[in-house]
Amino acid sequence: MKKTILSLVAGLFMLTCFSQNKDHNVENDSISMTTAKTDSIMEEKAKKRQEMMAKIEATVTFPVLEAGTFSGVIPVEDVTEIPDPNLEYKLLFELVNFDSDTPSKLDASIVEVARIINLHVASGIPLENISPVIVVHAGSLNAFTTNEFYNGKFKMDNPNMKLIGELEKLGAKFISCAQAMFFFEVDKEALLPMFKVSLTAQTILSSYQRRVM
Repeated sequence: MKKTILSLVAGLFMLTCFSQNKDHNVENDSISMTTAKTDSIMEEKAKKRQEMMAKIEATVTFPVLEAGTFSGVIPVEDVTEIPDPNLEYKLLFELVNFDSDTPSKLDASIVEVARIINLHVASGIPLENISPVIVVHAGSLNAFTTNEFYNGKFKMDNPNMKLIGELEKLGAKFISCAQAMFFFEVDKEALLPMFKVSLTAQTILSSYQRRVM
């Protein structure tokens, strides 16, 4: 009788272990399938991004400023809404972001300024009718500092120098926020020499907004 009971217990134990192992294997298989599916989706997305980038790079044009692919313009045929080329276009830019993880790359905010100017020229607006005002505060101050300051902070020269110089030649006006300069520890000597300093970016923004109303 005892042997029979022991045999039954042993059998039940074996069945339980088998069932748990089977469930565990099924769970592992399910996780593996999910991971493989996720990897496949990510690979497909990456492939599509690469194909799109190749298509953009083969098509994009640079009417005035060339600052990488994303500063360019995609040509469009049969445009039916055209801005008045005789107006004066006062472009007000507020730059606040800076990617400190990739200080060796062109600053994305400055590239966007170049793109917007390119878009205006591509739309038929004469360059002499475009007046950019670039208001800089928060982390974006770093992108407009001298090589000496940039080297001290990021161990490399400022990669934005050429593009900033080209914007200056186009007549762009650069204004920094003294409040941000204090908080981000960027003094006047650290900024590029074309900068004017305002007490705060907020009053400059409101002031220039009223000028174009």
